[in-house]
Amino acid sequence: MQPPRRPNTRQSAPDGPGVPTRRAALKLLDAVLRRGLALEQALDSAAQGLAPNDRGLAHAIAAEVLRRLPDLDAMIDSATKQTLPDDAKARFALRIALVQALALGTPGHAAISTVLPLVDGGPRKLVHGVFGTLVRQGVTLPEPPTLPDAVALRWHAAWGDQMIEDAERAIAVPPPLDLTLRDPAKLPDLPGKSLMPGHLRLDEKGQVVMLDGYAEGDWWVQDLAASLPARLIGKGSGTALDLCAAPGGKTLQLAAAGWQVTAVDVSESRLARLHENLERTGLNAEVVEADLLKWKPAAPADAVLLDAPCSATGIFRRHPDVLHRVRPSLIREMAELQGKLLFRAAEWVKPGGTLVFSTCSLEPEEGEAQLATFLKARSDYAIVPVKPEELPHGVMPREDGSLRLLAGTLADAGGLDGFFIARLTRKA
Repeated sequence: MQPPRRPNTRQSAPDGPGVPTRRAALKLLDAVLRRGLALEQALDSAAQGLAPNDRGLAHAIAAEVLRRLPDLDAMIDSATKQTLPDDAKARFALRIALVQALALGTPGHAAISTVLPLVDGGPRKLVHGVFGTLVRQGVTLPEPPTLPDAVALRWHAAWGDQMIEDAERAIAVPPPLDLTLRDPAKLPDLPGKSLMPGHLRLDEKGQVVMLDGYAEGDWWVQDLAASLPARLIGKGSGTALDLCAAPGGKTLQLAAAGWQVTAVDVSESRLARLHENLERTGLNAEVVEADLLKWKPAAPADAVLLDAPCSATGIFRRHPDVLHRVRPSLIREMAELQGKLLFRAAEWVKPGGTLVFSTCSLEPEEGEAQLATFLKARSDYAIVPVKPEELPHGVMPREDGSLRLLAGTLADAGGLDGFFIARLTRKA
């Protein structure tokens, strides 16, 4: 008979300076790569207890790893005799150490010393040895970064070689900060450039809440591409529905343009931000928390904006997690939901009214294919072609009058998020 095991009374040493931040980055990467969660969705749990600056650093480390994951993994594989499993903690620790040293400017000794505690009880010597080998070799990360194979194959099939080159260049640098102005004639006292009326692209980023005009509600943060669907509805005094409205930039645009807006979204937490922005800007809208597959308005509206749920691959510059967690199955699921919502929303438009359909996706299944299916089934709808003068200089609509924004759009001016937008009218 074996004697009973003695209980393990060893306690882990408390984390040293900087380690909790790297531990949070590890949790974020695990949430995205192993569990398929969005980076922002996982942040509160992973960074619990961290000070705001450390929380921001953990997010920055994880996001940079996700921007450069194929290149980091190729580098790690070049220095190991046996390939580490994709989900091995040693691989995660090396990704975090290398991206700090090679992309974020962290001194090598600090980059490795703050990740070794992440593999306590594991292959510390392996992690230390691989990192040291690569640093001594003087390795550098390629510029621009490499897209994941699955994404590159999918986008190449849809858009060709140029799209891949443009996407790799786009992910290499953080995107700019765009402001949509409540009053286009009232420019805030901030350094930047305007790419179209009512817009300002800032030269430098800072704490948003400290910028001129924030407290007064003179503007809100919104990528220029994301502002185009509401811009294509234009000014009006009638009723407008903003469907899938949160976090609310389009609602604010419609309200500022004179519409009587009803904003609908299923997410209570995201609607909280809409309420805050309405209060800050002094704009008015009715806000409804509801599932659009079950809800319907009391009466049809003059204008309906459906910015439909999607894979969000068009915002990969800001959210590089989509490059790794979005699978063809999710794209198919989102496309099916978009079709249902588009056909429901079409019933809520008055004859002669406007329907704008948009998705922040770079997948044709979530844009062009949806429009083609809809128009084939609904002969009472027709495209109202987008005009070049309604768009930033250098952006052109497609031949059918819809708008497709790809990764290279306005690249010289800082770029735009990927979007598909179609403006339709219901025949009277």
